[in-house]
This record gives sequence, C-alpha cells and structure tokens, in this order.
Amino acid sequence: MMNQLSSRLVVVSNRLPVVLEGKPGQWSIRPGSGGLVTALSPILRNRGGLWIGWVGTSDTIDIPGIKTVLGPASEASGYRLLPVFLSEEEVRLFYQGFSNEIIWPLFHDLQTRCRFEPDYWRAYGEVNRKFARVVLRHAREEDFLWIHDYHLIPLASMLEDSPKQLRCAFFLHIPFPPADIFLKLPWRKELVGALLRYRFLAFQTERDLRHFLQSLKALFPDSRAHREGDLFRIDADGRTLRAGSFPISIDYRDFDTLAQSRDVRRRTREIREKHGHRKLLLGVDRLDYTKGILERLQAFRRFLELHPEQRGKVTLVQLVVPSRQDVEAYRSLKEEIEKLVSRINGAYTEMGWVPVVYLYQALDRPGLVALYQAAEVALVTSLKDGMNLVAKEFCACHPGRDGVLVLSEFAGAAVQMGREALLVNPYDLEGMAEAIHRAVEMSEDERRRRMGRLRARIRQQDVFWWVDSFLRASSDQVLENFPEADLPPLVSPRSSSPLRGGKGSSGTIGRRDACSLLRLPPHP
Repeated sequence: MMNQLSSRLVVVSNRLPVVLEGKPGQWSIRPGSGGLVTALSPILRNRGGLWIGWVGTSDTIDIPGIKTVLGPASEASGYRLLPVFLSEEEVRLFYQGFSNEIIWPLFHDLQTRCRFEPDYWRAYGEVNRKFARVVLRHAREEDFLWIHDYHLIPLASMLEDSPKQLRCAFFLHIPFPPADIFLKLPWRKELVGALLRYRFLAFQTERDLRHFLQSLKALFPDSRAHREGDLFRIDADGRTLRAGSFPISIDYRDFDTLAQSRDVRRRTREIREKHGHRKLLLGVDRLDYTKGILERLQAFRRFLELHPEQRGKVTLVQLVVPSRQDVEAYRSLKEEIEKLVSRINGAYTEMGWVPVVYLYQALDRPGLVALYQAAEVALVTSLKDGMNLVAKEFCACHPGRDGVLVLSEFAGAAVQMGREALLVNPYDLEGMAEAIHRAVEMSEDERRRRMGRLRARIRQQDVFWWVDSFLRASSDQVLENFPEADLPPLVSPRSSSPLRGGKGSSGTIGRRDACSLLRLPPHP
C-alpha cells in the first residue's frame, strides 16, 4: 500500500465515469460511455486515485445521497469519485453552449455550426473556477493532476494562485484545428494562453500538435518550439513547457478475452442466425454530426445502386448511442438519420431482407462485443475524429482475424491503422461505396493478413502503453509508480449541507453549501 504522502493519480474531466439518474431520495447510477471512460477506468482501477467530474444532473443531492450512490461505485472501482455540481444555467451555457456549440464544432473544422456567444465564454470560466475549488480541496502537492479535454482548458490557470504547487498535465482528446480555423475563435489568445499554464500538453496525433504550434506562433510571435526527441520544448509568454502526441488506445486484453468468452460467442451466433448469416456491415457511433453517419448511409445506398448483385446478401447494422438529446442540432440529426434509413429500406427491402437495421440505444459491454464479432466489416467514417476507439475495439473483438476495417482518413486512428484498414474520404460517397464493395469481396487470406497486423499493433500499443508513454514524458514516471492504495474519504464527516444545483440559484450554484462540503473559501 502507498503511504499517506505518496503521489496519486488525480483525473479531472467534464464528467465522472458514472451518471446519476433518478430523483432526490431515489438516486441510482449507470456506467458512463465514451472513449475517456473506456481508456481511463482500467488505468485508475484499485490505485486509490481520484476522479473529479460533473455528476450529470443539476438537481440537489444531499451528502447521504452522495455517499449512497458514489460510495459503492468508488469501492468497486478502487478510485474515489468526487462530484462537481452544475446548475441548469451552467449546463446550458458551459456544457451545451461554449463546449458543444463553439469548441466542439470549431475543433472539428465545422465552424459554420459555431455560436460565438459572450455569455458562453463567461460561463466557461466560471465553471472552470468551480472545478478548481474541488481540485484544491482534495489534491495534494505530491499528486499528479491529469486534466482532460476541451471543457477544462482554463483549469490550470485557475489553480495558479493557490499556495499548493500542483503538477498539471493536459490531454486533448479531440482534434486541434488548423490555424485558419482556430483563429476565428474570439477568445483565441485567451485559450492558447490558458494551455501555456500547463507543464505538459498532449495531443492525439502529430497533426494536432502541429496545428497547435501554428496557432501559438500566430498569437505569440516571440514563441519558440524546439523538437527534443519525440517531444517539443515550447518557450512562450515567459513560460517553458513540453508537448507531444500520444494516441489513446483501449484495454486490448479485456476486449479480446471477453470476445472469446462462452456468453459472447453464444450471442454472436444468435446475431448471425437472426440475420440469416448474411454479411454484416456495422456502424457504432455516439449520436453526433462529426461521426459521418448520414454520409455512411448515403454511401451504403450508393453501394446498393452500383452493385445490385449484393442486395439480399449484405445488411448494415447501424447502432447509434443516444447523446446530447437536449441539444437541437442532435435532435435534428436523429430525425435526419431516421428519415434516411426509412428511405433506403423503403427503396430496397425485399421479402426476408431489410438493408439497414437501425438501433438507437446503448448496449451492455457483452452485447457490444458480440455485435463487433458478428460483423465482418466495420464502417468508421467520421468527418473528423481525435482518435475513434470503435476502430480499435472492433479489431480487438476479432480473435479469428476475419474482419475488415473501413476507416476515415480524417480519424486520428488512421495514423496508426491506415496501412491495414481501407482508408476512405467520408465526403466521397462513391469512393466509400467502392470501399464497401472491396471489403465484402475481400479474400479470406487478405482479411486475415490485414486484421492480424491491426490486432498486433493494438495489442502492443494498448491503453497501458498509452498511459505509460504519457506519464513517462510528462512526469518521468510510469503506471507502476502508482501502486494499489486505500481510498481517500469522499467528504468530511462533519459536513452535512447539501450541494445544490437546481433552479433559481446564482451563477455558481450552491457556493456556500459547496464550500461547506469541500472546506474551501467561497469564490468572490
């Protein structure tokens, strides 16, 4: 066990790896979804670290309620879940607004979708200050703080005036856009200046790092970036930091083991039998306009037009995981997807065969792995992606090496997997249609050769490789430096006030109650 003053991993992200559901007095939790949860949960497991994030609700939750739902989850995972509470207004302005109506589309080269509202920017700073107060309450100087993603870019700058000298590193999970796109942001210099407050910056690919350095030079002309091995040393705005690219990955062994389990093999057989042992194409995506779902469906329709001999032999299973359902753009996208699926099925359905099977739901882990394994072709056609772990999960779930990966050249995963996947331009519908045809007609020998190499690469560069590479570069440590440890307490036993996040509260909801719980001075 670690002694009390040993270094701990402290992860800070917009969301906790669990989501609270229900109502006061009847709270329950469900596992969170997404690449961050998939990647970091096995890393933190049983190491006695901390994960700080929003709980996913703006309702009031008292301390007994927090302990009841988060306590068992922390015990089961072996790391402490520490909640941040947001009001309805903060969710609207910070999360739905600045994060998802400005940063998300801008960083995915879709600047025409941006709404540059000044109130969004103010809320972005205010919520980051709220996260900073929780961090300062629980983190020690010996800890290593790993801040994640675009929601929390200003967090290190919010911690600077603290008496604690905290070591902060930042990982951007989404792409960083080219300078000519990023510079459209009204608060461009403030955002880059906030990134300079970290000791270490990490990006998914060299492309993203290069784009950041271009914007840095445009905004801070006196800045200097020098390559030192695989990293860059950056001198800018009176500060020195380092930056590098570290492609995130998955727990390969966990997926591979589950894919070979008796239950998953049974489910896989059932899926194939249900679809008449036709060749299954598979799309697995969170509901999002960057994932290229509409373009994929259009390409599949074009494939059926160009290759009528494939009708009745191939089925596309499109799984869409609900996401951001309270955002208008996502509700509209869902309607467009459903209409397009209906048009395709209306045009091509035959007796005993429906071309597109559309699922709008989340699957449990065994169910998802069985679906991966049942499919012969995965279609990952994102318009732009930081990485896209679906591509890696699909490969890990094919121990028989019998799958084909069709992958967007604009996904970060293309850097590692592009030689063995079939790369496509998601804006080229006929090109994608021909890639689908090539995938379904590919010989067994070629399929096995390509998939074998993909699996070997993911096995070697798994999530533990990713985190060791990051820790070694950012803090001269590896994961073994954070051994198993006891959990820290969730809250002070003397605290009894609720944390409020409901309607009718001010800009930082429940300040007095939050400060009572976290033993922090109120933010002025």
